[in-house]
Amino acid sequence: MFADPIKNLKQFGLREDMIVADLGAGTGFYTIPAAGMVSNGKVYAVEVVRDYVTTIKNKVKEARLNNVECFWGDIEKIGGTKLKDNLVDAVICSNILFQVENQSGFVAEIKRILKPSGRVLLIDWSEAGFPLGPKKEKIITKEKGLELFQKKEMWLDREIDAGSHHYGMILMNKKI
Repeated sequence: MFADPIKNLKQFGLREDMIVADLGAGTGFYTIPAAGMVSNGKVYAVEVVRDYVTTIKNKVKEARLNNVECFWGDIEKIGGTKLKDNLVDAVICSNILFQVENQSGFVAEIKRILKPSGRVLLIDWSEAGFPLGPKKEKIITKEKGLELFQKKEMWLDREIDAGSHHYGMILMNKKI
């Protein structure tokens, strides 16, 4: 299977009262199922392509979800998501790391918005050549992805099965 957001989110362990940020939310592939899992919480879908923000809003309306807020934001700079410091319990980063130019800024922004006990679900491409995936030179390896987060004092909790063509890991904001 390519990638199953529900399976991946279940491995992440979202609870119904969590506040979640889906950074680089795209068309809502993770936003919509996450909103269903955090029924008493909230999902912030932050997207860098303005047309996708409209797409997500339409999907949220169609699904009759009232716990999603979607907006445009710059996920690569401190304060660019427009979210408050230490606001979210969980951050979803799926198929975005390979597209981010300022990876250090991206991880710093995640660190800023994440609660001290917060977690990150990182899913990205593990191989090139797949028709929908990035070119080989754009892929951020699992090791490089982990290193980016460790530089900001976030630690690997565990790896997950993120489907074919992808790697997945859950990172913790503080070492336990």
